[in-house]
Amino acid sequence: MKIKKIWKYGVGTLGVICLYLVVAGTWASFSVAELLPNSFTNNDQPLLTEEQSNILLKIEDPTFYTHPGIDLSLGQGLTTITSSLALNVFLSGRKLAGVKGGFQSFYSAVFACCKKVDFGRDVMALVLNKHLSKENQLRLFISTVYMGQYNRKSVIGIPSAAHVYFNKDISELSKEEFIMLVAMLDAPNYYNPIGGIQQLNSRILKIKSILSGACKPKGWFDTEYEQCNGNA
Repeated sequence: MKIKKIWKYGVGTLGVICLYLVVAGTWASFSVAELLPNSFTNNDQPLLTEEQSNILLKIEDPTFYTHPGIDLSLGQGLTTITSSLALNVFLSGRKLAGVKGGFQSFYSAVFACCKKVDFGRDVMALVLNKHLSKENQLRLFISTVYMGQYNRKSVIGIPSAAHVYFNKDISELSKEEFIMLVAMLDAPNYYNPIGGIQQLNSRILKIKSILSGACKPKGWFDTEYEQCNGNA
């Protein structure tokens, strides 16, 4: 009897989860057009040089151009560039009204409560990947990613970070300077050139090891590259 109850409970729970994800995907499909910035729906012009793009993707999302929005590659952790965007677009960006707004508030609350086990964002990433080209996903990520605090103000986007931290346009950054900005992405306030230069320099060395091929992520959640000693 206990086994049957456990089985029924497990099947029931799985059914609820599946329904939750189906509804999340349906809501995302009906809402994506309203939530995407108009400026990114028809603009494929890259913001980075080819070298900068290669560096960013090697560290943040190696299979970006081939995965459907989610990825299980080593060192990927829980997020891809697409799923990070999905969180911002669907749950942290523009607020919807009416029924759509109600679902948005619900999914936002669920993610805030249970983000380690909530796959709603991943379903939304699959939807986003179908509605936004990879180049535009990359543009949106580069333009909107959080890059820490400077003078008590949030720095939003890698181009803004280039101006704040180096007083340069992003196209003028040296390879070393761009790697520093990429190193900040994992934890922008911890790996900050103003108050966290020691840990930032350590991460930069580890990233250089990844880029040179001298070191590889040890596992799916190895986003800190703990086993890399920084020898490029």
